[in-house]
Amino acid sequence: MRFLLTDEQREFARTLDGMLAASGTATVVRAWAAGDTAPGRALWSRLAATGVFALAVPERHGGVGPLPVELAVAFTELGRHAVPGPLVETVAAAAFLDRLDDEAAAAAWLPAIATGDSAVSFALLSPGAPYALDAATADGVFAVDGGTVRLAGSTGAVQPSSDPARRLARPLGGTVLAQGPAVTAAARHATHVARLATAAQSLGVGRTLLAHTVAYVRQRTQFGVAIGSFQAVKHRLADTLIALEFAEPLVRSAALALAADDPSADREIAAAKVAAGEAAYGAALTALHLHGALGYTDELDLSLWIRKARPLRDAWGTPAVCRGRVLAGLAPARARTRTAPPATTSGNTHP
Repeated sequence: MRFLLTDEQREFARTLDGMLAASGTATVVRAWAAGDTAPGRALWSRLAATGVFALAVPERHGGVGPLPVELAVAFTELGRHAVPGPLVETVAAAAFLDRLDDEAAAAAWLPAIATGDSAVSFALLSPGAPYALDAATADGVFAVDGGTVRLAGSTGAVQPSSDPARRLARPLGGTVLAQGPAVTAAARHATHVARLATAAQSLGVGRTLLAHTVAYVRQRTQFGVAIGSFQAVKHRLADTLIALEFAEPLVRSAALALAADDPSADREIAAAKVAAGEAAYGAALTALHLHGALGYTDELDLSLWIRKARPLRDAWGTPAVCRGRVLAGLAPARARTRTAPPATTSGNTHP
């Protein structure tokens, strides 16, 4: 299995990085959190022009996908620059509509998702999770409740979040689009895509947190020397880097498994989600501690990344839920190992 990115994939990442670096995403995030979505939608259109959303849309509906590996590459950069909006939910909705076997709904929404004309939200509703991300401002909200999916007609009030740019609202009413096993199967696939994209986004968030923290400890001095020279600080940063380095190949492996429609995709995606989410959250704690009192200020742009790490860790499957999926996926393999006949040896085998 090849984990290294191709030249085209690396160039795609560089293109996104350069575009987003020039877009002043910190200002866009602050505007989005305040309810002003105009700068965010303008950035959304520029992302669509690079093909980000088309990666989740099949060619027959104007996309270039589905391409999970490229999607993971893109979402790492989106996380690196803290781009706001229902990014994960839009590509999850595209994956859901592609698998729903409803050509009318797919034709109505997928081309607009690919071109960036529609930003949509997608949610798996339950008593403990009744909200959809950016439901109040999305062009459409697909709410799955059990074996039923409906296009919400309205939304409730926006709820507070530890990340101000994550504007949660309850989808209300609406039109039932489909019911039955097809909805359940499509929702399962959409969950895989959402978890992969969230894992990649978390990885990007963690990378930025670490980079800014390393730069800061080189500048801040104590007792006449940079605090980055202290052994305890070096160890903390090294642990953070190791966690991120460990998570990256898991994200790549999960993307490859999803691209191949491998039966292990559920387990691999869950493992990637746990590793990347925990690594990003650890990077946020490291950034907070090593920045000292500065880390607690809203005025510091880094706070936009710090406050994003924890919600991403829990979105689309908490660490406990994802660990459960990993264990559930390993159980059949262990059962096969226990029931396999003993290996035989040939007569010329050395002891």
